[in-house]
Amino acid sequence: MTATERFLKYITFDTESDESSQTVPSTEKQKVLGAYLARELEEMGLEGAHMDQYGYVYGWLPASKDREGEPVVALIAHMDTAPRVSGKDVKAQVVEYAGGDIVLNQEKGIVMKAAEFPDLADQVGKHLIVTDGTTLLGADDKAGVAEIFTAVDHLIQHPELPHGRVAVCITPDEEVGQGADYVDLEKLGAAYGYTVDGGPLGSLEYENFNAAGANVTIHGVNIHPGDAKNKMKNACLIAAELIAMVPPAEAPAHTEGYEGFYHLCTMSGDESEAKLEWIIRDHDREKFEARKTVMANIGDYLNGKYGPGTVEMDIQDTYRNMKEMVLPHPEILDRARSAFRAAGIEPVDVAIRGGTDGAKLSFLGLPCPNLSTGGYHFHGVYEYIPRESLESMTEVLVHLLTGV
Repeated sequence: MTATERFLKYITFDTESDESSQTVPSTEKQKVLGAYLARELEEMGLEGAHMDQYGYVYGWLPASKDREGEPVVALIAHMDTAPRVSGKDVKAQVVEYAGGDIVLNQEKGIVMKAAEFPDLADQVGKHLIVTDGTTLLGADDKAGVAEIFTAVDHLIQHPELPHGRVAVCITPDEEVGQGADYVDLEKLGAAYGYTVDGGPLGSLEYENFNAAGANVTIHGVNIHPGDAKNKMKNACLIAAELIAMVPPAEAPAHTEGYEGFYHLCTMSGDESEAKLEWIIRDHDREKFEARKTVMANIGDYLNGKYGPGTVEMDIQDTYRNMKEMVLPHPEILDRARSAFRAAGIEPVDVAIRGGTDGAKLSFLGLPCPNLSTGGYHFHGVYEYIPRESLESMTEVLVHLLTGV
C-alpha cells in the first residue's frame, strides 16, 4: 500500500479524543483504530506488534545484519484527532489543483478561498486531499501514521536497504495533551526518536512553547435584581472585567513566530458563578513565567476589589520547550536534515506554536524533534494534504532510517 492509500483508510476511523474524559485513552473508539494498526504491523512482520491496555501501539523492525550495534531510532505519531471539530464520517476528495478557490461542498456553499489561504498558491499541479467542508480531515496525525507505516514496510520489502533497529509507537490522546503520558520508554528501547506530526513538507521542529493552563472560577453573589444595590456581585461581569485586563494585543490572533499569547478557550456562567479556561504560551522561559504572574496578579487585584475568594486562579504547567533537551544532541537534527535533502527537500527549522508528544518525551529522556507530515490547516474543515507530500515524506523517512 502507498502512504496515500493507508491515509485514506485510516481517516475512515473516528478517533476524536476528549479533553473532559477521565479514562485512558480518553475515548474507547481510539482503540478500534489502534487494534487495526497493531494487526497491520504484525502482518508486516514487525516484532512484538501489539496494542497495550492504554491504547498505545508498538512494534519493532529488527536491524539489518551488521547494523545491530546502532542506536535504536523511534518513529512516533498519534492516532487521535482534535476535539471540537468532528472527525466522524470523513468524506475525503482528491482535487487536482489548478489554482483558484476550491469548492469543498457545493450544496452547503463551503469554499476554500485562495485569497484566505495563500499557501494554496504553492500547490498548483498537485493532488490535494481535502474534506467536504463538514469535518476535519485527520492529517494531524494520521498522515504521520501512514508515512511511518509505509516507510517501514518499504524497508521490509527491500532488504537490500540496510538499517538499524526501528521502534514504532502510535499514541492516543496527543490532542488533549496526554499522548506521551503512558509511553513505556523502557519497552520502546530507543536512544532517540522523531515524532512525525508537523505541517508543511520540510519543516524540522525542535522548539515549542512552554505551556500552562489557567482555570478560573469566579464566585458571585446573586440577589434579585430589584433588590441588588450594594449586594449583588455578578460573576459574569467580574469575568468580563478579568478578560478585559488580559493584554488584548497578546492573543493568538495578533501574534506569530516566537511571540507568546494568552488564549481564552471556554467560558460559561451566571450571576452566581462563572468559569473561564485559558491557555498561556511562550517560547522564552522567562517571558512565560512573567505571563503566569500577570494572570495571577489579575486574580489578586479582583480579589482585593470584590473580596477574598471571589476569584480562584488555578495555573498549572502542561509542557516545556524541548529545545534545551534536543540541542545537546545535534547529530539527531543533522540526520533529519540529511534525510530531507536526500529526498530533494530543503529542510526549514520551524519553532512550533504549540506542543507535541516529543516535548514531553524529550524531558522524559528520549530526545525527540518533530518532522513534517506535509499537511495544512490542521483541526479545521479546511485541512488538506497533497498526495505528493505523503509519498515524499515516506521517502524522507526511508532515508532517515537507512542513513542514505
